[in-house]
Amino acid sequence: MYYRRQLGPTIARATRPNKVKLLFGARQTGKTALLRHLLRGPETAVYNLQDSRLRRTFEADPGAFTRELRALPPTVGRILVDEVQKVPALLDEVQLLYDEDHERFSFFLTGSSARKLRTHSANLLPGRSHVYRPSPVVAWETEGDLQPGWPWSRPEQPSATSGDAPPFPAQGLDRLLVTGSLPGVRLEEPGSAALTLEAYVENYIEEEIRREAVVRDLGAFSTFLRLAASGSGRTVNVAHLSQDSGVPAATVRNHYQVLVDTFLGHWMEPYARSPRRRLLTTPRFYLFDLGVRNAAAGLPLDGRILDLAGGDLLKHWVGLELLHRAAVLGRSARVSFWRTRGGAEVDFVFEGADEDVPVEVKWTRSPRPEDARHVEAFLDEYPGRARRGVVVCRVDRPQQLTERVVALPWSSL
Repeated sequence: MYYRRQLGPTIARATRPNKVKLLFGARQTGKTALLRHLLRGPETAVYNLQDSRLRRTFEADPGAFTRELRALPPTVGRILVDEVQKVPALLDEVQLLYDEDHERFSFFLTGSSARKLRTHSANLLPGRSHVYRPSPVVAWETEGDLQPGWPWSRPEQPSATSGDAPPFPAQGLDRLLVTGSLPGVRLEEPGSAALTLEAYVENYIEEEIRREAVVRDLGAFSTFLRLAASGSGRTVNVAHLSQDSGVPAATVRNHYQVLVDTFLGHWMEPYARSPRRRLLTTPRFYLFDLGVRNAAAGLPLDGRILDLAGGDLLKHWVGLELLHRAAVLGRSARVSFWRTRGGAEVDFVFEGADEDVPVEVKWTRSPRPEDARHVEAFLDEYPGRARRGVVVCRVDRPQQLTERVVALPWSSL
């Protein structure tokens, strides 16, 4: 069954419909399912480069792709190419066809790795394309109402009665923190979801790392991945990670870039609106999904993990929610964190076009005004940009902690 995705209406209402649409994201984030749903019907031709025979054909002769498209009947005008990074030369063929007649075809291309494209100096169609970043399921895409009026509110929603796809079923916090938000994983039973996530990590190393020859030493990369996953959501200390893993610092940096290029990770930079305070400048790194993070770290994919690190996992989940939502909103939104050398710290700052909102995360079910003290410090420091703040916790209903700071249930974020 197909469930509604936030990017669906975004892509469908694109202001330049004949631009090439590039959907770049990690495996199993629903890129292909989304496009097959949007493009269903006889007007679409699908080229799935996971098909080894088709892939070998175009690797040997990329021009065959162009010749095939020129032979299509006029009624077929939408072209879906899945996993385009497997044959980067096809991007040149797409540009050729686009430049010949950009009204003839509408191209939709998916990819799960930018590394091979960049390594092979692939043409990413500058000026001819729009890029979209599919993510795991966010709260925008689930049943239930969200807190209205905040800068991270969903940008535009399809009517519940006008679409033919329902939202994802809501899930409890414990399940989200253990097995994450990948679309397929959300729909599995917990035991099956745990096995799927363990296989995801193994298949990632096998398919993206070994087959693409991204790194030379798979053992060292596996060790790095486990340590990077364990430290996901914290500031990165390359020297310490190098010492713990036995991998040279330069290699550690390259391995982080591999995670970024295969869309398994995001850097989060510190807040830097004002130079008045001495702020820490080391970025944090987040694996893109909590379930994948837990599996990669070798943690138990059941309730035991909450006893060990429930608060850290909730903080990680909030960070990912904000990062993924900012990606949908585009350049008008950014997520950072604030930490001074004097010890003041706010977990996240959602930076909007006109307002920045500090967000603190607490595991508590009984928030108190003192939980808002660092948020208040941030509001005092940046009165021109920040006027209100949030403490996200496990409270049942919103509470006004101070005049400017509200405690929100995690489910209302």
